[in-house]
Amino acid sequence: MDIIHPLAEAYSYAITSDEDELLQLIYEQTSAKHPKAHMLSGKVQGQFLTFVSQMLQPKYVLEIGTFTGYSAVCLAKGLQYGGELHTIELRDADAQTAQSYFNQSKQKKEIHLHIGEALSIIPQLTHNWDLVFIDADKTGYIDYYELVVPLLSKKGVIIADNVFFHGQVLEQPLKGKNAIAIDAFNKHVAADPRTENVLLSVRDGLLLIKKK
Repeated sequence: MDIIHPLAEAYSYAITSDEDELLQLIYEQTSAKHPKAHMLSGKVQGQFLTFVSQMLQPKYVLEIGTFTGYSAVCLAKGLQYGGELHTIELRDADAQTAQSYFNQSKQKKEIHLHIGEALSIIPQLTHNWDLVFIDADKTGYIDYYELVVPLLSKKGVIIADNVFFHGQVLEQPLKGKNAIAIDAFNKHVAADPRTENVLLSVRDGLLLIKKK
């Protein structure tokens, strides 16, 4: 299902500022070589992540789900001096690929890659997060959310990706564990009295969340 009209999506892509050389490299090589290249954030969403990061100027950023590193490079562009971005990837092969790109980034010293289960790694990181990007296994979204909400700084923002899940959350009845999990997550956030949120129809849907 096309959530965004293809012509509108193409127009948005054309008008959005171009990626830098490293992001273009990540996009091109991932698209050519990775069987799950559709998981890439891409130019429009990537530039949005950079904009948010540059506006917030976070000291500590957490990314749950690194993939090949595109979104981490985008998010790192807004780090304040002395800031840190911690990104977590379960799959070793993708983590190694991402690290090879991080080594080419101007923010390479600020990006810290962790390999393993996010639910085990996050409690070991002793930071209050100014920006959190959730883009990992969809059945874990509620658990990740509940883990990071208490760890948000006063200005902290959570961005959750794929909250349309390819349009499947709009179908009735819901089919598939991922669509069911994302629908449950969206409703869980909407009902949470601690936070307020806005759902944006960028790419596959982004849910922005902050504390009240």
